Amino acid sequence: MDGSRGATRRSFLALAALTGSAWLAGYGGALARSSSGRAVPFSYDRLRSRARRMAEDAFRPRPTPAPDIVQRIDFDAVQKIRFRPDAAPWAVRPGGAPIRFFHLHRFAPSPVRIHRVEGGEAREIVYRPGMFERDVPGLADELPEDLGFAGFRVMDPADGPSDWLAFQGASYFRSAGQSDQYGLSARGVAIDTAVEGAEEFPAFTEFWLEDLADVAGGVRIHALLDGPSVTGAYRFDARPGEGVIMDVETSLFFRRAVRRLGLAPLTSMYWFGENEPRRAVDWRPEVHDSDGLALWTGAGERIFRPLTNPPTVRLHSFEDRNPKGFGLVQRDRDFASYQDDGAFYDRRPSLWVEPKGDWGPGSVQLLEIPTDDEIHDNIAAFWSPAGAVTAGDAMRFAYRLHWRDRQPYPPDAVASVVATRTGRGGRPGQARPDASAVRKFVIDFRGGPISEMEPRYDVEAVVSASRGEVSGRYVVRVVGTDIWRAVFDLATSGGMGVDLRCHLRLGDRTLSETWLYHYVPAV
Repeated sequence: MDGSRGATRRSFLALAALTGSAWLAGYGGALARSSSGRAVPFSYDRLRSRARRMAEDAFRPRPTPAPDIVQRIDFDAVQKIRFRPDAAPWAVRPGGAPIRFFHLHRFAPSPVRIHRVEGGEAREIVYRPGMFERDVPGLADELPEDLGFAGFRVMDPADGPSDWLAFQGASYFRSAGQSDQYGLSARGVAIDTAVEGAEEFPAFTEFWLEDLADVAGGVRIHALLDGPSVTGAYRFDARPGEGVIMDVETSLFFRRAVRRLGLAPLTSMYWFGENEPRRAVDWRPEVHDSDGLALWTGAGERIFRPLTNPPTVRLHSFEDRNPKGFGLVQRDRDFASYQDDGAFYDRRPSLWVEPKGDWGPGSVQLLEIPTDDEIHDNIAAFWSPAGAVTAGDAMRFAYRLHWRDRQPYPPDAVASVVATRTGRGGRPGQARPDASAVRKFVIDFRGGPISEMEPRYDVEAVVSASRGEVSGRYVVRVVGTDIWRAVFDLATSGGMGVDLRCHLRLGDRTLSETWLYHYVPAV
């Protein structure tokens, strides 16, 4: 991931983005050949069987070789460590997906085993110190000969200097998406998120990589997951194009009970945006990887929930059955909204989860954590199936991930929320109420049936609030645009949160998706 992709979130992901590349000719062929282990039969069914057997035994943590030395490889040091691309076993393969590897460092200290699969046989790619250049004095001499890899990245099909997919750290992975810019991440599974006690982070411990048949530049990734509560077998079929599509299949086996299970979990960052009073001393108008949670329910309702930076940790649950999709999206793609030509938040991908098969009853859960900087991932979203998860349980599920600028399957039959703003309530020229008592909400909608609609005054904003009093509702078409704007005031007292809903309606016809919001009055 070259530095032009801009800043990233969690430390190990930021480090991955800065692990540069250098074309060093005349070295890698022999090294790559000497770095392959013996061939053994491999298939996804074999991997599933192995994960099932592992779940019958106690969890054993992965070793961390040379922990004191690896801890010294911090953010600055890892930028000076470069993988030799000509050392990769996928260095020159027409139509293939070139693969490069990540060095261990402070934020990813446990090695993963990586295998190459061809013709139903797997050969381990054995780590060799000469696979990396290290511009850190004395480091190479201190590290063991069998250190191992922290993860891998998939390069552009032409094996250029940039990549489009990376796996590194716990069960995290991410893609540069449609605009060639990294942002939010996905995970293999979430265990006990936002419950009392520490969240568990199972890790991918082994990978098996092969070309994706009949897809130029595509890659099939098998992964073994292991953690105190769960083991799992994963298969990812990833292919670049208009965005990146990944078909995911997994089988999970539980060693012990899980209080909150998160399937297809997504992780992102939201610091501040147009919908909240600024919570940061910063020169930029907005800073976020994602600006909303989009939902397409099993009943067909389209919902958009703008993200917030709450004063305390908040977990929101959206009950559903067999959802058609959900995702963390970046709808505002205007550079002027961010004014950041280093992080390029306007190019950050949206990530949409498209379930396959019957997911049954459950809920999409949204976790929002307070943050005072852009370096922290403080947003998570995942599907939590209904019912208890106990020791000995097993489950299989499948879904498709869409990494692209805008969510797939847009709600063409209804307008979409494109902006949410809040401010002091009341009317100009009249005595204003206290800002903590009355808040004004302004929601912009675009597309669908309102795109060609002439200005009129019988379009209604249907608004409901879990508490407080809504007043001053009206809807107008913004002059000179195709945007329709809903405006209302909310009067509240006390510091309890308020759940708000709004959509546009003309007679008995629904014109827009449903806007949801959780507002916490300032006290």
